Amino acid sequence: MLVLASASPRRRELLTQTGYSFQVEPAEVVEDPLPGEDPVAYVVRLAREKAEAVYRRRLAAQDGASDGKTLAVLGADTTVTLDNHILGKPEDAADAARMLRLLSGRTHRVITGVALVTAEATEVAAEATAVRFLTLGDEEIAAYVATGEPMDKAGAYAIQGRAARWIPRIEGCYFNVVGLPLALVGALLDSRQIDRL
Repeated sequence: MLVLASASPRRRELLTQTGYSFQVEPAEVVEDPLPGEDPVAYVVRLAREKAEAVYRRRLAAQDGASDGKTLAVLGADTTVTLDNHILGKPEDAADAARMLRLLSGRTHRVITGVALVTAEATEVAAEATAVRFLTLGDEEIAAYVATGEPMDKAGAYAIQGRAARWIPRIEGCYFNVVGLPLALVGALLDSRQIDRL
């Protein structure tokens, strides 16, 4: 049984698109970066912590009824980085506007860490995509922030939403920017022989 350790509706939609059958069980972990933590290490650590937390919870709920051999838990975490600084989810509207001003007219990276926990092993990987932003005016930023769309997104934008009009090019996996690098995840799941529908 495959479990997605995420509350993200975007990740749920993307994993469904790949043809896997799965259940959703969000993990509750503290998502603050450690002092001086590299962005890749940060997202990989969080993906692992999420997957391991749900795996342990599922095993405990089975109360010895199973040894967990059929259980596989997928965790993921996505962040935006600019000049190797992590831009997580904005704290409020002013923080969202600040992030968008930083991204304006520049190329940044979106990094997603993924972790697959099974009885045999824990496998982790990361995907990075370069995203170019057009130069944004203060009125454009304010209008976008007012929509509420940036508030639960790393870097304060959604490539699949209204911000798409500001992104002339990316280099790498589009689905990674949405929140789940499908080719990478598919390879991880296939390596563990997780069944598709």
